[in-house]
Amino acid sequence: MRPPRLRLPPTRYALGAVLVGVPLVLALCGPLVADGAGPRTASFTLGDGHWLGTDFVGRDVWRQVLLGGRPVVVVALSATALAYLVALPLGLIGALTHRTWLEETLMRPLDVLLAVPSLLMILLVASVFSPGALGLALLVALVNIPDAARIVRAAAADVAARPAVEALRMQGESWWRIAVGHVGRSILRPLAADAGVRLTGVLYLVATAAFLGIGVAPDAADWAVMVDRNRTGLFVQPWAVVVPALLIVALTMGCNLLCDAALRGAPLRKGPRS
Repeated sequence: MRPPRLRLPPTRYALGAVLVGVPLVLALCGPLVADGAGPRTASFTLGDGHWLGTDFVGRDVWRQVLLGGRPVVVVALSATALAYLVALPLGLIGALTHRTWLEETLMRPLDVLLAVPSLLMILLVASVFSPGALGLALLVALVNIPDAARIVRAAAADVAARPAVEALRMQGESWWRIAVGHVGRSILRPLAADAGVRLTGVLYLVATAAFLGIGVAPDAADWAVMVDRNRTGLFVQPWAVVVPALLIVALTMGCNLLCDAALRGAPLRKGPRS
């Protein structure tokens, strides 16, 4: 018998898809349809062919919005994927190994990284090196690995303690089949919940770093940079700040709505199948 699914209003999926889709489409397709840079006009003005007005140096805000999403989105998604690429094997090995020394060797260095605030770590590294987009993605991934690995380990340790895992070991199943085929599949729901929250945190870090000028040029076409550089004209020409800020907020809210919808719609297992 198929496991039951929680009923969920389709509006949750639709709202999440719209909130994620709009900034993603603008970020990925915007540079392809953006017009060439026209002549600069007066700062913080509306009209004159600029339907979202101009920014602090007289550039068209709509063109900057089209060009400014890709750095934020690509860096955030890359950093999240890189963090899990390292955290998943570390957490699974720590949960499944019977060698205490191996678990301590893997997890204790992560505790040291976890003790340093994420933004402080990024600022310290940026004060020595000047990271580009790739360097910023690696830095954000690095500061997210410790707690992601601990969450994976905690979720996997509960599954690894079940009799089914010991039975698989006694049957001679490979470590890969046990870790990925059984334990990994069993922790998909907590990992999906963590992924939605983590992507929000990563977007916050990437946007904050760009706001502080880390990894991007001061006049770069970047949504976070737009919020920073145009805030002096917020009450004169608000669209230069409001539009990029709303796109960042929509992306984070949409990701969490979709993850929540996926979790509620996932099958609920009530025990091992007979």
